[in-house]
Amino acid sequence: MGLKIFKAFWFLSMLVLFANLLYVYASLPEKVAIQDDEAFTSVGREPFFYAATFIVAFVNVMVYIISYLFRKDTDFRAWFHGLIISVNVFFIISLNFIALFNSGERFDYGSIDFVIYGSLGLFVLWALSWPVYSLYRKFSTKESI
Repeated sequence: MGLKIFKAFWFLSMLVLFANLLYVYASLPEKVAIQDDEAFTSVGREPFFYAATFIVAFVNVMVYIISYLFRKDTDFRAWFHGLIISVNVFFIISLNFIALFNSGERFDYGSIDFVIYGSLGLFVLWALSWPVYSLYRKFSTKESI
């Protein structure tokens, strides 16, 4: 049951991510600033879009690969779906931040850094939850003789 719920949320997060990617692509200028230092690090709009699409597609295809490799372990597959959901949330927030940065508006970017770090923290927390869960499962099951 948990795997089905995670699959539904993963699919929804993937649809939202691809819709967000298209929305961000439409709002980007011809040269996309990626890094703010003395000399802006920039890339063209189309290469940025295609690179982001490839990365997003590759990460989301990993769900199918893991589902094929770990057919029997539904707990691990459910956890992996949750991990990809947290990665998709990070990608959505990152793409929106890049679009905001390139919009040309004056904005205090320091006021929203907790959102980016929070999504990254969600990913790290979810990634660390599997080892904790597997250790709990290993030591909580008592073998009867």
